[in-house]
Amino acid sequence: MKAAFLPDRGVVKVTGETARDFLNGLITTDMTLLRPGLGRFGALLTPQGKITIDFLITEAPMGHGGGFLIDCPKVLAQAFADKLGFYRLRAKVGIENLSDSHLSNGLGVLAAWDGEVALKPDLTFTDPRNAKLGLRILLPAELAQKAADLIGAELVDSSAYEAHRIALGVPRGGLDFIYGDAFPHETNMDRLSGVDFDKGCYVGQEVVSRMQHRGTARTRTVRVLLEGAAPEPGTTILAGDKSMGTMGSVADGRGLALIRVDRASEALEAGTPLTAGGLAIRITDPDELRLQQKQTVA
Repeated sequence: MKAAFLPDRGVVKVTGETARDFLNGLITTDMTLLRPGLGRFGALLTPQGKITIDFLITEAPMGHGGGFLIDCPKVLAQAFADKLGFYRLRAKVGIENLSDSHLSNGLGVLAAWDGEVALKPDLTFTDPRNAKLGLRILLPAELAQKAADLIGAELVDSSAYEAHRIALGVPRGGLDFIYGDAFPHETNMDRLSGVDFDKGCYVGQEVVSRMQHRGTARTRTVRVLLEGAAPEPGTTILAGDKSMGTMGSVADGRGLALIRVDRASEALEAGTPLTAGGLAIRITDPDELRLQQKQTVA
């Protein structure tokens, strides 16, 4: 089993007697289903339905003060806390950014994968996006080695986790898509248990529901294979001279790309090679892409 402390992840805590209802009215995941020891995947959207931040969230047991702990991009943690404060109005909730390692209650994120554990540390939950991503453990950075020893994992560099994430096809905001510019369907949140379509209203809900029911997500995140050198994230992907998407994160000959499904399907049928920055790439699963094209009606 491997474990890696993720320096790019932070933690925001939301507490208070109305915290569950407060969050449920804002984010894409159903907070009524959350319990201590469980995790959910979700996002806060713009009113136009685009992702401002995506995150994993768990409920803290009373022994840790209760409330909800949000595992999110560290660079956006304070802005996220401020945004939640903007929505708070008269709600009886407390919002705190715990990402600063110098805080007495500061928290970070340890990921652990490729194995089973007999004993789980406190504030541990299974990654809800894909079981193969393993566990998320919220803890201070200085306890990463101790936690890895406890679960019998080898502590490795975070780049190993990134390669594992990319191989599984799970996008990362800021690399595989731009915050404020992508809809949940484009980043496969609907397929990674990140949107609860049966819950009540939340910010951006009308747009997301319309895309779901009409099948109008023309752009999707797909896995690609790299032949030789790796193009930089953000590099335009071409089919011949026709733009069809952008490259995302890459590792060990694999990558993720945000691609127009219709254009990619046409290129596959025509046998047109794909390139990014002059470098050859191939779609990992062409059959999956063709299925997505059949499901898209616009």
